[in-house]
Amino acid sequence: MLAVVITTIAFSACDILDQARQVAMLSKCEFRLSSVDQLKLAGVNIQQVKKLSDLSLLDAAKITTAAVSGSSLPLNFTLNVEVKNPNAGSAGLTKLDWILFIDDIQMVSGVNEQRLQVPGNGGTGTIPLTIGVNLKEVLKGKSGDAIANFGLNLAGAGNKPTRITLKAKPTIMVGSQYIAYPGYLTVQNEFTSR
Repeated sequence: MLAVVITTIAFSACDILDQARQVAMLSKCEFRLSSVDQLKLAGVNIQQVKKLSDLSLLDAAKITTAAVSGSSLPLNFTLNVEVKNPNAGSAGLTKLDWILFIDDIQMVSGVNEQRLQVPGNGGTGTIPLTIGVNLKEVLKGKSGDAIANFGLNLAGAGNKPTRITLKAKPTIMVGSQYIAYPGYLTVQNEFTSR
């Protein structure tokens, strides 16, 4: 019985040391916004829309109606955050607190509690963030057309690139204690139709 207790304590101590090492590795990881997927505006899939004429009459009417009437113009998408680990050992994170900015406007914030383990020596991992925002609420005071164009620009249908910035704070659990990255990392990208 004593041997089992000692073995359990030894494995727990090794696990805690491994988690502490992953915290150090995480501080050297590189984060980047790799892609936007499943992009929908007012329920219309606009992922492949490169110009306004790519929309069907029905889809254009749905977006226009939502933009000029009603209280909601939902924009939903998945933002894929890539983590690259240049370290020799693996790095990990337990959760990621995030704040999303599009064209320097704070949109929404959230927490992803999906654990991620990133292998060393240039290994990568992806954190998919499910984003949902009501553009009418976030862009109060803008015209319906301006709000709809904002959403379509994200798909690349506009004439200017959309700047996405993510403020991210990775956290790892060591034993039963959460250890957060000091401050927020700034992760940026411009998405265009080109």
